[in-house]
Parts: sequence; structure tokens; C-alpha cells
Amino acid sequence: MICDLETGVCGVAEGEEMEVIDFNQPNKLINLYYVTDPICSHCWAIEPVLRRFVEQYGDYFNFHTVMGGLLEKWHDGPIDPANGIYKPADVAGHWREVGEYSRMPIDGTLMIDNPVQSSYPPSRVFKVIQKNHNDALAFEYLRRAREALFAFNQNISDESVMIEIVNKIGLDGEAILNEAEQPIGQQLLNEDFDLTRSLGARGFPTIIMTNEENKGVKIVGGRPFEYYVEGLKQVLNVEELKPKQQPSFSTLLEKEKLLFSKEIEVMYDVEKLDLNAFIEKELSPNSYKTKEILGELYFTTTK
Repeated sequence: MICDLETGVCGVAEGEEMEVIDFNQPNKLINLYYVTDPICSHCWAIEPVLRRFVEQYGDYFNFHTVMGGLLEKWHDGPIDPANGIYKPADVAGHWREVGEYSRMPIDGTLMIDNPVQSSYPPSRVFKVIQKNHNDALAFEYLRRAREALFAFNQNISDESVMIEIVNKIGLDGEAILNEAEQPIGQQLLNEDFDLTRSLGARGFPTIIMTNEENKGVKIVGGRPFEYYVEGLKQVLNVEELKPKQQPSFSTLLEKEKLLFSKEIEVMYDVEKLDLNAFIEKELSPNSYKTKEILGELYFTTTK
């Protein structure tokens, strides 16, 4: 007999009477470099896949976020001729296309009315948080900055917006921004630029996985979840990996604070039409809020 921890129901135990378990964590022999930028729309688009990959396979690698420097400043020449981007207003349509295709909502009108002039300021803030605190807080700042920019149409190169985002993750926004504007801020960023070049990354997102012999794989652009898993197998030279079970949705939402429909669908293999039923099953009615933006639902915790 057993009392089930999740259901609270006592009854006959199902499954084997005895099972062999292994609590040993795999040695992290792999370094994963995620070369990105705060205003990279395709990086925003891969958030659902990247989150699941890290949640389920993160025990196999050390995760490093590297700022690549997408936009130092606008100038008279082409910024991204392949996508027809010569001036800020050209970005808006490209971003909307990325948002519609990926279902990670992007407004984009900001780039017409109040364009981001450079991705360097928010990148420097990321590096200062990383230096003074830890990778987790820096990555949380990056996530909040992208939410602010893409979904909620805020200029994340504006000082007041950066300060507000940093304050919301529990740090002193003015102090962080002040340090980021000192020479140390650009020095830290330049170190990432050097690393980006040494890794051979020429676009965003680029994910590079290397083993102890400095051999590995480079994955350029957004790819399906299975693509990253296969890349990890190649770097480890194994046929099978043992993924961790996805965290419960309540745990994930409490950690992430805000999740869009697509992120939930990818994490839990839920069809779009079944999403509401999944949410109602996983969460108590008063523990979350549902809102809509640009035709997509997003969920926040009430805590």
C-alpha cells in the first residue's frame, strides 16, 4: 500500500516492488555557448524550444550566454540587407513576420515611433549583472527586456526602461545602469565580442556545443527541439540521452513569472486547442491570470 504524494490518495502501489535508481548526475563535460542579443527577434522566437532543452538536458552541459552585438548604432548604410533592413522602420515588418510565424508575439511599431538606437546599452547591463551577481539573474533580466521590447513595445535602450526592468528583478537599477555606463561595461561587452568571433558566430541565435577536446557542433538560427538534442548526442558521442522530466507547470510558472501559449505548448507537448484544458488541470483557479496580446494568450502568476 502507498499514500500518493501528488494525489493524496492511499491505495495499492503500482509498478515494480523494487527498482534500481541512480542518483549520480552526469558529469558536465560539454560547454554550450548561446550567442545572442537583446533585440534579436529570432532569439525571442526560440525561447520555447531553448527553455525546454535547458530544462530537460541542462545536466549535460554548462550554459554560457554570450552577447554578440547586433546593433551598435544606425547609419546610412545597410544594417541587414538580407532582410531588407536599412533603417529602423524596416525592422517593424520583419519583426511582425517573425512573431506571427513563431507565435511569440512581437508588436514592432516601436521601431517606427521610438526606435531602439543601439543594443549595446541593454547588453552592457546584462554583463554587469552577470559580473556582480550571477548568470541566472542576468538571464532573467534578458528575458524581461525581451518581453518589454517585443510583446509590450518598450524601448529597452532607454535608461528609464532599463532601470525599471532591473528594479523588477530585485536589484538596484540606477546603480547597475551607472556601472554599465562606465568603461567596465564596454570592456565586459568587448570580451563577449571577442568570444563571439573566436566561436565563429556570425548571426543570432547561434548555439555552439563543445566537448573536452574542443570539438563540437554549431547550430545557426532557430531549429526544432529535436535538432538540439541530436546535436548534443553528437558532441557527447552517444546514441541515447536521459532527459529530466519537465517541471510541473505550476513550478515553471512560479519560476518564469510570465509564459506565452507557445512556450507552454512546446514544454508539455500540448496542442493549441487543448491548452485551456491543460491549464485548468494543472493550476488552481486563483493562482494565475490569463491575458491576451496580439492574438496570443499569456499567463502570469498571482503570487
